Amino acid sequence: MANEAYENLRLAALYDPLDSDRSDLDVYVAVAEELKVRQVLDVGCGTGTFALMLANRGLLVTGVDPAAASLDIARSKQGSERVRWIHGDATALPEMQVDLVTMTANVAQAITDSEAWEGTLCGIHCGLRPGGHLVFETRDPARRAWEEWNRAATHRLVSVEGVGPVETWVDVTDVSWPLVTYRSTVIFTVNGETLTSDSTLRFRERAEVEAALIAHGYVVDEVRDAPDRPGREFVFFARRPE
Repeated sequence: MANEAYENLRLAALYDPLDSDRSDLDVYVAVAEELKVRQVLDVGCGTGTFALMLANRGLLVTGVDPAAASLDIARSKQGSERVRWIHGDATALPEMQVDLVTMTANVAQAITDSEAWEGTLCGIHCGLRPGGHLVFETRDPARRAWEEWNRAATHRLVSVEGVGPVETWVDVTDVSWPLVTYRSTVIFTVNGETLTSDSTLRFRERAEVEAALIAHGYVVDEVRDAPDRPGREFVFFARRPE
């Protein structure tokens, strides 16, 4: 299910300018090159930044996301015609046989419902060709990242073209383990309008994720450290067996 941050067009339009440093995606571009893939499915593609990075490198890319507003922004970007965009999620994919499926950033953790998580792993498995790879990241719960999600640590004032200065921050509103809920606040300083959105993430232990992958027919080839956030995240490399 898409939340307000990605489904509200005004908030979705702020996603790229407020998170303009996407150097975290370079890791996944390198993974696509390392695995020598040709066809990629980006689950939770959002505003399409990563999908377009791959498409611009000549790969055949499909992006799927449940938030229509985010997909509208993705489709408006230069080169978007190179990507197949799907409004939906990985539990009900059209027939495909791709070489690589990715879930970047918070996508895996944003799937908080156990049934939806199981359905996602099953749907991705069906969409992979035999020998195809699933690569995604999730935060290490032991690092307790949510303790840094407060106004003092996250407050920013960003000038957004066509919008003006935007004030933003996040605050954790509930920790009901393994779920952490936080509220994002955005203030359009030109008129003082305030918009908020609530998001919930599920923190899964490494062993829990590996067990779920194996239960759904994957081979877990390795679990790497995130090179851009060392010690904070697990990067899972799973594979559908031949």
